Amino acid sequence: MHLGTTAAQIRLLSVIFAVGYRYNGGLAVILANRKLIKRPNADMNVLFRRFTTHAICFTLLTLLASLLVESSEAQAADKRPNILFIYTDDHSHRTVSCYDEAFPWVKTPTIDRLAKEGVQFEYAYIGTWCMPSRATLLTGHHQFAVESMRMEGDYPGSAYDPKKCPFWPRVFRKNGYQTAHIGKWHTGVDTGYGRDWDFQIVWNRPRFTKNHQAYYYDQPVTFQGGETKKLDGYSTDRYTDWAIDYLKGDGRDENKPWYLWMCYGAVHSPFTPADRHMDEYPDIKIPQPKDVFPPRAGKPAWQNRVNMFSKRSDGVAVWKGRTLTSWVRQYHQGVVAIDENINRLLKTLEETGQRDNTLIIFTSDQGHAWGQHGFRQKVAPYDATIRSPMIVSFPGKIPGGKVCPHPVGGVDIVPTIFSWAGIDLPWEMHGHDLTPLLKNPTGDWPHTMLLTATGRKYGSDTHKIPTGDDVFHSNCPWYVMIRKGKYKYIRPMIDDIEELYDMRADPNELNNLAIKPEFESTLKKLRAEALKELKRNKAGFVDNLPPVAKAF
Repeated sequence: MHLGTTAAQIRLLSVIFAVGYRYNGGLAVILANRKLIKRPNADMNVLFRRFTTHAICFTLLTLLASLLVESSEAQAADKRPNILFIYTDDHSHRTVSCYDEAFPWVKTPTIDRLAKEGVQFEYAYIGTWCMPSRATLLTGHHQFAVESMRMEGDYPGSAYDPKKCPFWPRVFRKNGYQTAHIGKWHTGVDTGYGRDWDFQIVWNRPRFTKNHQAYYYDQPVTFQGGETKKLDGYSTDRYTDWAIDYLKGDGRDENKPWYLWMCYGAVHSPFTPADRHMDEYPDIKIPQPKDVFPPRAGKPAWQNRVNMFSKRSDGVAVWKGRTLTSWVRQYHQGVVAIDENINRLLKTLEETGQRDNTLIIFTSDQGHAWGQHGFRQKVAPYDATIRSPMIVSFPGKIPGGKVCPHPVGGVDIVPTIFSWAGIDLPWEMHGHDLTPLLKNPTGDWPHTMLLTATGRKYGSDTHKIPTGDDVFHSNCPWYVMIRKGKYKYIRPMIDDIEELYDMRADPNELNNLAIKPEFESTLKKLRAEALKELKRNKAGFVDNLPPVAKAF
């Protein structure tokens, strides 16, 4: 019997079984009464009717008891939380106004509301770029352990073997959850409909390679693993329309808790805002990052080669003839629609009476730099390029208005989801359940945050570290990065110097402490800690790392 069965239901079951026992006993008496059967004048028809009546009553009572138990279990299952995972793309924490690094003119009232009703994670490192970030959130593994995932064919074509690379939503399906996915898909042409997902409306980016930059308009959208239609409207709005229909019951099993992975394509390049937001943030000015142009003192040689902007005669950084300020404005305009549509989702949850039983997780696959360290992209191991916003909200279950200072990673999200759903992990995962931090955001947290970048390689394909140009992806070499306390440590998988930053004293990561002899002891400790984490997570390349270059 399910633990959710009430005392009244238990008493009723007791009565049913007692009555059933009585009828069953009556059957035994009838069958044992040989005198009735042997008496020549016995009314065998009466005897048969009695036997049949007793048998039918006992069967009905047994069926009633079974249905009562099933009903009790269903009621208990319904009490498990719904889970809404809102996942944006290339979305920096700097664009969310509740973060200290946001410009003063940034306004995201809905996301700020989530923070007021939940826990805001100050340092979240979900992934390094789109595909491995999603692979991590489907498996609970770092990129180097996502076996069989691979790039193939025209970019961003990719594939995987679902037997070697199982995605965890199928486990939720087997445990009574309905799983739903809406929006961008970027991990193999097999989207898993019918195996991992009960409900799916998806832009299968790896399948439709010719439309792989159609982030905002004219996407080929596939419905429930079948018909594919051209997207009508702005993607952020239309994804939300479909999610609202689902939350209101269209395609949703109202007898099951649900998990919805809401994958927006915004604010990925080409950074297109909705037409209604083209006039947002007029007359803004942004300070130009100090290290937008090389040289960069104390930085590795590979980082000093990064130069993605042109310098105008007046020293202003430009790209495609437009100033950095112009691009940053457009980027932030694209976030406005995200905030508006999250508000629509929250209103729907409230109107349908589901908000009080819905855990909401909001984050992005990674961030995006605009001039910092010379970048206008993600991938690189700096907060400006990859740090995501992350907020978890569940009023009444999680304290509101709290900020967690401990660094966390994408691998931590999956075991946390399992924990709140009350489902055992189906395999060993790399991350840690964040529930203790959700209950006490400033409490002790001994775990090291690990993030690795292995370009376009996954699983056992990462065991051998490439050399030359092959070890670079988007201007960055393969690397290992950890956060421990106030420090960030970076080890490139090439012959170059390490990096060490005090993130409290130097949040812009301009002062590389790894080149300073007075920090040698700290550097050695963090180097050893990185190796420890790699070994704990069975990284195949850990024994093949090139030696670190001497900085002093």
